[in-house]
Amino acid sequence: MYLDYAATTPPSSESVQSMLKVLEKDYGNPSSLHRKGMKAEEYIKRTSDEIAKHLKVTPEELYYTSGGTESNNLGILGVATSYKRTGKHVITTKIEHSSVQGPFQKLEEKGYEVTYVPVDSQGYVDIEFLRQSIRPDTILVSIMHVNNEIGTIQPIEQIGHLIKEVNPLALFHVDGVQSFGKFPIYPKRWKIDLLSISGHKIYAPKGIGVLYVAKNTKIEPLFYGGNQQNGLRSGTENVPGIVALYPAVKNAYENLQEHTAYLYQLKKLLVTELTSQLENTFLQGPSVEEGAPHILNIRFQDVRGEVLVHALEDKKIYISTGSACSSRKSNKSMTLQAIGLSDEQIMSSVRISLSPCTTKEDIQKCVYEMKQIVPMLRKFVPGGKKNEKIIFN
Repeated sequence: MYLDYAATTPPSSESVQSMLKVLEKDYGNPSSLHRKGMKAEEYIKRTSDEIAKHLKVTPEELYYTSGGTESNNLGILGVATSYKRTGKHVITTKIEHSSVQGPFQKLEEKGYEVTYVPVDSQGYVDIEFLRQSIRPDTILVSIMHVNNEIGTIQPIEQIGHLIKEVNPLALFHVDGVQSFGKFPIYPKRWKIDLLSISGHKIYAPKGIGVLYVAKNTKIEPLFYGGNQQNGLRSGTENVPGIVALYPAVKNAYENLQEHTAYLYQLKKLLVTELTSQLENTFLQGPSVEEGAPHILNIRFQDVRGEVLVHALEDKKIYISTGSACSSRKSNKSMTLQAIGLSDEQIMSSVRISLSPCTTKEDIQKCVYEMKQIVPMLRKFVPGGKKNEKIIFN
């Protein structure tokens, strides 16, 4: 039973089949002038048109990358480099994904001044602090839409308008990796200048992402060479990945309302069952109704999250202790630290993420196994032991 969909999703059968067709038959290079090249270019245009339709932007404002990490790096570093003569002050939050934290740390090393906006106990950005932080020399603000660990949904439209009200020249980058395909997103209306998207979070394969860049935004490339995609992202386009993205986006938005309502039902069921049947069990971050429908962070007091993950793995139930990009490292979650949790509370936390493929029977099975495992861990392994794997028959 897979309950780690915020880490990645399995490619849909439509995505796999469309990808295989391109790999085996329509394998032309989109830069080639012959028929196969033109066919590849048509595939790219179809996907761009589909994404643009849902974002209400133009296809020319979309650039294909290798995924969310590259999109975030290109958007942040590319803008910071292009606008450094205007200013070297940038703003982000304390709960961003590592692929946003990393570029900002790099900018600090290069002499940029970074302001980190704090969040409250539910992960919401301090709007007034943000307002006071924006200056005439602020060139970029980067704030994620949906937090990948606790599911907080930031008021991106309000934030976008606030930024432009205080400094119309400051650019707004949004990490939309956990929200695209799960929420309506309107960059123009919300004053978003750059938006990062990842395919493997919405049932497309790994290795394909998108960066929306508003028209007339200056941005320095990370790669140089073939001058593909108007010179912003050189290198032959990943046509199989782009083709596979088309049905993933189409299916996500065609069934958006139905999927959202269903996921909230599952999330409510899971939280209610766990917190009512297991004492000292807590939902962290926003409430069930206010957070993203597919992500929840649960703390089991006196149980080490890592041990619980492995115990559930023995039952073929797969969850995580946090972001897949950092959960295999010993570093504590910056997000959970930012919302005020102690080291002990952080170590007792796990993330469960759901999908429209998840069933009520899956939820009931998960709750049943946790009811067996958690009391045992509390009784025999107080606080848990790092890297210890316990098998329950």
